[in-house]
Amino acid sequence: MKVLVVGQGGREHALCWKLKQSPKVKQVYCAPGNAGTALEARNIDISATDIPGIIQFCKKEGINFVIPGPEAPLVMGIVDALQKAGIKTFGPTQAAARLEGSKTFSKQIMRLANVPTAESASFDNLEDAYHYLDSRLDKPIVVKADGLAAGKGVTVCKNIAEAKEVANSMLTDGIFKEAGKKIVIEECLTGNELSVLAIIDGKTIIILEPAQDHKAAYDGDQGPNTGGMGAYSPSPLAKDELLEKVLTEVFIPMVHTMRKEGCPFQGILYAGLMLTPQGIKVLEFNVRMGDPETQPIMMRLKTDLAELLLAAAEGKLNQAKPLEWDPRPAVCVVMAAEGYPGNIRKGDVIKGIAEAEKIPETKVFQAGTLLSQGLTLTDGGRVLGVTALGETLSEAKLRAYQAVKQIRWQGAWCRKDISDKARLS
Repeated sequence: MKVLVVGQGGREHALCWKLKQSPKVKQVYCAPGNAGTALEARNIDISATDIPGIIQFCKKEGINFVIPGPEAPLVMGIVDALQKAGIKTFGPTQAAARLEGSKTFSKQIMRLANVPTAESASFDNLEDAYHYLDSRLDKPIVVKADGLAAGKGVTVCKNIAEAKEVANSMLTDGIFKEAGKKIVIEECLTGNELSVLAIIDGKTIIILEPAQDHKAAYDGDQGPNTGGMGAYSPSPLAKDELLEKVLTEVFIPMVHTMRKEGCPFQGILYAGLMLTPQGIKVLEFNVRMGDPETQPIMMRLKTDLAELLLAAAEGKLNQAKPLEWDPRPAVCVVMAAEGYPGNIRKGDVIKGIAEAEKIPETKVFQAGTLLSQGLTLTDGGRVLGVTALGETLSEAKLRAYQAVKQIRWQGAWCRKDISDKARLS
């Protein structure tokens, strides 16, 4: 079959790479793709949010199956539009994608489902937000833009004064434009973070091997939040009994409640969890695979991805064979552009990717890159996801950082402690 992956990040490169390995897949396309997806697929110059353009291409090229990667087209309703056009698609409908598109909606569903989460309140008025903050104890608090803000709409504030500043910047100054016209203010949870992803066909739930993301920009979880500076899989936090708890206390009630509310969920449901002293609490839901979690998860997945996602799209996940995994751990280190997560440099020539991939069991997944006159250039904040397998987590980390040392461009940087959390767990 012919498969189209929609998007242009590291997640999409990892998906194209994995789908290409399936004997069921004749050709992989990626719209719009990047310099890395061009190595695995045929890039198509159509924006991920150009839904009419994507439908037109699918009909012209005879695409059998579409897998949207990023959140924006899902929230815009790409799945509804493609299905209406008779094109098989894996992902949630626009109504179901509100779990990521609106943090307020997500909190409402969590409350209805009795899913444990942080205490919170939503506001579209600064005066009301200030009044609520004045009623809180002066301790760390989290302020979130309600809508999509490319992974940058969450600020952990040290005190009420800082929370007021952030609320003002979103509601009055409009730093996140439409996404920040409504905000969610919630208690700051502490503990270990864990990302658990599940493939869902509306009824059946299959949990993928968990990963742990590193959201803060700098070593030791310091600095501003980013889209993710690295990840590793599996996590020692994810014991069987914990995953069973996540299934029964988070995924099953969410899927049941979404169906009851008239928006059944099909696709990837990503639960960002905090393991607090009081138990599991959900930080957020995403309605697609995480980036950079996808990279180590795809390195370890041995099951045919095309077959698996097609079964989910057809509502036949209950017929799927048990997933097969490489038992070895994988570590993904994100190499970022100068200035990220703020104003970034673009257009620098990247050297050393081929040398990095000569290191055993290593793959460089490209994210913010483009091809120009035969050269690979930086074209985003998170540029590469250097990913390696190892017999142990230490070996996987060593290989990933050995590969990082082979790659260079002006201003390149990364965290040096990806996967070290595993030793602290």
